[in-house]
Amino acid sequence: MKTIAIIDDDTHIGDMLAEVLTQEGYAVLRAYSGTEALYLLSQKKPDLILLDLMLPGLSGEEVLPQIENIPVIVISAKADVQDKVNLLMNGAADYMTKPFDTSELLARIAVQLRKFELQGTVSTLSVGDLRLDKMSLVLTINGQEIKLTRTEYAIIKLLMENPKQVIAKSVLLERIGMDTPDCTERSLKQHVSNLRKKM
Repeated sequence: MKTIAIIDDDTHIGDMLAEVLTQEGYAVLRAYSGTEALYLLSQKKPDLILLDLMLPGLSGEEVLPQIENIPVIVISAKADVQDKVNLLMNGAADYMTKPFDTSELLARIAVQLRKFELQGTVSTLSVGDLRLDKMSLVLTINGQEIKLTRTEYAIIKLLMENPKQVIAKSVLLERIGMDTPDCTERSLKQHVSNLRKKM
């Protein structure tokens, strides 16, 4: 049974989510503040986290960078595109705006759990002197570690998975779009340039 942690101080929404998730066969953990969330995560490791941003104590934005190797779906009333981009770049797996449809949320949860399981089957990619850790998003070149953004990781992962193929820009954008919805044709060139500089 998969376990999902709900981190939200809104009791009504939290109770509703807990009921829906339980009916779908998930085990549920609850936390009502950012501080409580970090304590909970120090004791237990859920398979996925639903994270609200407006939390007492530590905010969701402060909690997110401290979560490792667990997919996080942010659920927030903040609908600004830049907010979404920032959160996705800082480690969120997905973002849903309140109010939301529970059937869509369940579908997104299923997608993230499946994606995380697939990542876990092969945790590293190696091509020549390059080694990519899929869990930490760290690229190692001749033993030297290079920290990547989520978009840079998606680009290098695709290239390393297809080392003998020339991948067109349109294909690259389409293939990484699921992981990095913020990446556009205009920004792709900059991401590739940043990646080259780091390497």
